[in-house]
Amino acid sequence: MSTGQRGYGVHRDAITQVLAAVGDAAVVLSYEEDHSFAAASLSRFSAVGSTRLDWQAAEVLERSTGFDGAELRRLVHSHGDKGELVIVFWGNLAVPSVGLEAAVAALHAETLLDCSPQCWIYLTDSRVLIEFQDGEGFTVGRVPA
Repeated sequence: MSTGQRGYGVHRDAITQVLAAVGDAAVVLSYEEDHSFAAASLSRFSAVGSTRLDWQAAEVLERSTGFDGAELRRLVHSHGDKGELVIVFWGNLAVPSVGLEAAVAALHAETLLDCSPQCWIYLTDSRVLIEFQDGEGFTVGRVPA
């Protein structure tokens, strides 16, 4: 078992509010599922520091200085289909990633953002990633091939 695998998801308490708000509409991802979705999205970007993506090699669709649930809701509706699968990655691997429909993610956008000062919302069908950095806003772009 790798170090990342041992530490993955040990702080499930950080997403208690999300799980309570959405109930069975969310699936907590296993390490293997997280790793697979990360390989298709986050891992296709270079990093700038420890918790930022380098967007230079990606098609940036939108940048927003808004940093609240209303703005995340707008971005999810603008760049994804309401029925598509969304994966929410947090800034700490100890907090397990969750999968849910885009419509549910949009409905509970405030709760999602309250969990971590940074997160990434991957719209799986659209192949769009939304990066959130608290106090700075959102970057939306296509995942590089």
